[in-house]
This record gives sequence, structure tokens and C-alpha cells, in this order.
Amino acid sequence: MKSVVYAVAGIAALGIMIALIASPPDVQPTATQASATLASAEESVMSEPGTLTLEVPGMHCQFACYPHVKETLEKAEGVDEVELVEQPDPNVLTVKKVIVKYDTGFDIDAALASLQQEGFSNATRIQ
Repeated sequence: MKSVVYAVAGIAALGIMIALIASPPDVQPTATQASATLASAEESVMSEPGTLTLEVPGMHCQFACYPHVKETLEKAEGVDEVELVEQPDPNVLTVKKVIVKYDTGFDIDAALASLQQEGFSNATRIQ
């Protein structure tokens, strides 16, 4: 029985290695893409106070994940307050979004990068 398990594990490992090798290499951005990225970076710093909604798919519960997201975002320059979006069931986190109230100078990209460093890599701004 052990040999069957070892064979299955070996095949799975081989499949993972093949998938990693077959993935496309990193592509260098073109000049147009680079200028678009620069323009979006300039737009990521807010020139007026306001609010925005961030979707944080990696936030799984309101008892551990949400406080971690809130603390991370509140460390960002210009953040006044972070609130969890109202949940249909107060005992279950089903709407994985937060509302950020910010002042002038808030950098959305920096805030998203700080969430990524904390393990919430799929966080995005809701338009």
C-alpha cells in the first residue's frame, strides 16, 4: 500500500515540476505599457479626501482576518478609518470588502502592496 502512495506522490510531484517548467517566462513591458503604468501610479495617490471600497478575497473571517486587514490599512499614510462592509449574516463573513476613508495623499497602490505583504495578495480596488 505504501508503494502505491509513494507512486501517486511521485507522479503528482512530476506534474507540478512540468507545470512550473512550462509556465511562460516573465515578459518585459513595452514603452507604452511602462508609460501607462507610470500614469496609473501617479493616479494612485489621492488628491482629495474620500472613500473607496477594497475587495479582499483572502479575508476569511471577521475575527482574525478583518482585524489584520484593518490594522495593515490603518498604518498606510492618509487612512482615517477602515470598516468592514455590512454582512448579511453577522456571524459569517460573506462579503469580503472593506471601506477605506482617507485623506489627501493616500496611496492606493502602496496600501494594496502592504496587504499583499501581509498575505492578502488578491486585494483590489472596486471601481
